[in-house]
Amino acid sequence: MASYTSSNVNRFYTALESAYGKVPAIAAQNRFPAVKLTAKNQIEKADRRDKTGSRTFVGFPAGMRRDTSFDLTTYMTSWGTTIPAPAYGPLFQASLGASPVTYGGGSAGGGCTGTTLVFSAPHGLVVGQGVSCNGEIRFVTAVTSGTVVQVNAPFTTPVAAGAAIGRSVSYLPATELPSVSLFDYWDPSTAVQRVLSGAAVNRMTIKVNGDFHQFEFNGMAQDLVDSSSFAAGMGQLSSFPTEPALGAFDYSIVPGNMGEAWLGSTPGQFYTITSGTFQLDNGLDLRSREFGTNLPQAISPGPRSVTATFGLYEMDDAATQGLYQAARQQSPISVMFQLGQQAGHLVGVYMAAVVPAVPEFDDGDNRLQWKFQGSRAQGTADNEIVVAFG
Repeated sequence: MASYTSSNVNRFYTALESAYGKVPAIAAQNRFPAVKLTAKNQIEKADRRDKTGSRTFVGFPAGMRRDTSFDLTTYMTSWGTTIPAPAYGPLFQASLGASPVTYGGGSAGGGCTGTTLVFSAPHGLVVGQGVSCNGEIRFVTAVTSGTVVQVNAPFTTPVAAGAAIGRSVSYLPATELPSVSLFDYWDPSTAVQRVLSGAAVNRMTIKVNGDFHQFEFNGMAQDLVDSSSFAAGMGQLSSFPTEPALGAFDYSIVPGNMGEAWLGSTPGQFYTITSGTFQLDNGLDLRSREFGTNLPQAISPGPRSVTATFGLYEMDDAATQGLYQAARQQSPISVMFQLGQQAGHLVGVYMAAVVPAVPEFDDGDNRLQWKFQGSRAQGTADNEIVVAFG
């Protein structure tokens, strides 16, 4: 007997596309956990002005342009010790643009002090790349030599000679953006299965210090392909893709209160953070107005906007006062948030130059809060923000 389809019996997969709108093959390791996926596929509605002899709407012709959009929410989770990158990594690459930069791990040499990190062997790191040690993550701000780098903030636990430097995957901005396909499979197998082809991320949001750290991706896609109405050629496929055989799918969710915050022109650690949101907006448009097709043909990103919004309790110490002075003087500061506190559960978000907005005073609680709203990051060329997993 037919029954309702439970909203908890679906599985999500994602993978980069080799060409816009070309649905790739996926495997079990492409599966990622998600909270919610909303996809909307609709026909462009134009006004008909022809005189039909009555007031009755006679419908639209077939073949009008289609608009497809999506919203995806997922928690920050552990990413394991065997896979090369987080399963939702393609979504971060689609948000920022550049191919991920990986570091396989190593060990510290002698002489690590403050923001100087010394390796026992050549590191191969580049500016902006994330490195992790002792359950913390930092970002390379300068490469001094083949075995020495400078990082944005000191590790709170001093790095001793021989300490393990963990592997990391870093996502940096680029001028052009790739597209991904998003797969949405349901039980039973006779239910309608969906694939978003040509998915381009317009807005990426990272939310800090809720119940759980959370990632959100919002954007536009070329088409919404489904198993019920599939026809050869959709998504450049000859048949609707079947779900891969299920593999091991073990992960843990990272609590939203776990992490660190480093702020200031000379970064200091802040323990008074109450909330934080990072948002990247790609100003996205699609090539969707060309003659001869009813589907978009390419991604067209506009100017990038990266903003940080965070709240903290006011204190009368020099570091907190320094944030207010920087806001009044419009002086850039660096902003880094670490989400999580152990290897395999770390995400770092780093912005080297953020002009803080003058904080709003919120005295509705027992303690005065400052809220820095929409402070925008700046840079030289594709270096406003880096997101790294460690």
